[in-house]
Amino acid sequence: MSRKIVQVAAGVITRPDGCFLIGQRAPGTFYPGYWEFPGGKVEAGETPAQALCRELDEELGIRVERLNPWLVREHDYEHAHVRLHFFEVPQWSGSLNDHVHSELAWVRPGAVDRTPMLPANGPILKALSLPRMMGVTQAGQIGVEQQLLAVDRALDNGLRLIQVRDRGLPDTLKRGYVAALIQRARSKGAIVVLNDEVELALELGADGVHLSAERLADCSARPALEWVGASCHDRHELERAAQLGLDYAVLGSIRETPTHPTGQPIGWEGFSAKAQGLPIPVFAIGGVSAEDMVTARAAGAHGLAAIRSAWPSA
Repeated sequence: MSRKIVQVAAGVITRPDGCFLIGQRAPGTFYPGYWEFPGGKVEAGETPAQALCRELDEELGIRVERLNPWLVREHDYEHAHVRLHFFEVPQWSGSLNDHVHSELAWVRPGAVDRTPMLPANGPILKALSLPRMMGVTQAGQIGVEQQLLAVDRALDNGLRLIQVRDRGLPDTLKRGYVAALIQRARSKGAIVVLNDEVELALELGADGVHLSAERLADCSARPALEWVGASCHDRHELERAAQLGLDYAVLGSIRETPTHPTGQPIGWEGFSAKAQGLPIPVFAIGGVSAEDMVTARAAGAHGLAAIRSAWPSA
């Protein structure tokens, strides 16, 4: 017999330096001593967003000024089956004055030094270490040397996630080009995923692979790489990516683009409708640039993926 699902709202409260807040559960509670994201149970008549605003006021004494929908994950604990609605809270006011935790700590994505974390939070911590901007390469159009120069400039400007998607590039050039790109990215601590080429990613030591929608449909298991994502166009494909336990998805096109001139743009409302309630981060793609980041995250996007606008000119 299945248990009733308890709805819980949780907040990823951030500071301008990128750190986020976690709290240690107090004695006398379930999982005492474990670390968690602040939040609490959604009460009758509340939305998860309303519940989080109330909980953060009651628990921490802060007022939410802006929050973004992010991920929804389920976990079956011994004491309850919970559905966790995670929101990002980038803007808040007040002084932290904790009433329920043993301790609070500000931690940096990818460098959380407090253990143990609640079991449901492992995928959340990995998702928080995923950069917010993905640059998608186009060496097949602009040439290998120009693309590598653009990669150098983008890495110097802070880009930390690159999808290598160079259709039309001769195989005689691809291996050396990809190896050079990976070397450049590694020197800056950036993640590189190869579009559909699992074997080449493993051979050259890329961080992961990005599946096309066609490859996603045929995939029976997640490839054995640290980072695996997929291109998606509808809810069915997004749910398939989540079912396979992928780390992220890319959804679009938000606007008309030269890459897909005949495609029907989904816009930000369409993006939000398709991506809401998923357990994995979703990037928005298609005619977007860094100026769209606030709008994208308000629509529930983890961040942006871009081909042309990701690469600064000299």
